[in-house]
Amino acid sequence: MDKGLELRDVRIEKDGSALIALDARIGSGEVLTVMGPSGVGKSTLLSFITGTLAPGFSASGRVILDGLDITDLPAHRRRVGILFQDDLLFPHLSVGQNLAFGLRAGGNRDARQAKIESALAEVGLEGFAGRDPATLSGGQKARVSLMRMLLSEPCVLLLDEAFSRLDAVLRDQVREMVFARARARALPILMVTHDAEDARAAGGQVVTLGPTSG
Repeated sequence: MDKGLELRDVRIEKDGSALIALDARIGSGEVLTVMGPSGVGKSTLLSFITGTLAPGFSASGRVILDGLDITDLPAHRRRVGILFQDDLLFPHLSVGQNLAFGLRAGGNRDARQAKIESALAEVGLEGFAGRDPATLSGGQKARVSLMRMLLSEPCVLLLDEAFSRLDAVLRDQVREMVFARARARALPILMVTHDAEDARAAGGQVVTLGPTSG
């Protein structure tokens, strides 16, 4: 089975106007960066991959993940992980409960708790399970968001301007952590950003969308 994400002749239109035209393949542990200014269609591409394309858009082409055509699968069955610029932690849940939300179904309580503790230890947050997310720093919130997503055992990682709200020092740290954790799991990574520094840090192929292509 071919591991990785393939976007096969993907075309997205809105109101009859071409928005996205892309053919690409991202292997395990590789990064494809899609760049362009706000409004060019970067997040729309991610919505097509996740199965959440908004009404008003039309799309063609296929999304192939680890050799499986997921184009017509419902969103919850696609095994696609995504991180946004906002951490989106549930404020009414503890850190541990937020992580539990990401766990796939199955397993007893002790096994699930062990996975949560292991995830926290992996990003240097041992003992944080009972903490209120409101008490966390921006970097800590980013780490919890990442591990919650990874606990869902995705087969690909999408980054939607995931580092844009972090200050320069924190941005470097979080970006390095995200890439390292994803590559350790051999996940293909598709990152959309308007920041050239993100692309330089990621390495790999860069596709630029603009007025003629997006």
